[in-house]
Amino acid sequence: MATFLSGEWFDAVDKIRAEVGDVPTPPALEGVQINVTVTGHPDGEEINVNMDGGDFDREHIDAAPATLTIPFEIAQKMFVENDQQAGMQAFMAGQIQVEGDMSVVMKVQAAGPPSEEAKALAKKISEVTD
Repeated sequence: MATFLSGEWFDAVDKIRAEVGDVPTPPALEGVQINVTVTGHPDGEEINVNMDGGDFDREHIDAAPATLTIPFEIAQKMFVENDQQAGMQAFMAGQIQVEGDMSVVMKVQAAGPPSEEAKALAKKISEVTD
């Protein structure tokens, strides 16, 4: 198992994505790019990642219209455990900061529940996540 957002974790996720193949992107997420800065990583560093059309990847995107800053524990609940309630609670408590175009962030909320394919992918990812 690998620590969420570590290089080893991304390598494992890349392998899973290659095995699973294409997972349909909800229409509401097509073209949506958001940078995410995760604070408090167990390795002691901030981790910069991005969401691009529903996929999660390394580094920030130069032209992304919004950036979220999220504590590690909340990010793991949101992105690995698919616990959107944790995300909403953290946002309302001020634990998630948004810079840039808030309407882009709202598009993620409008995407609706994940597809069966996305749930299966998330389950495989959670199985390799520490």
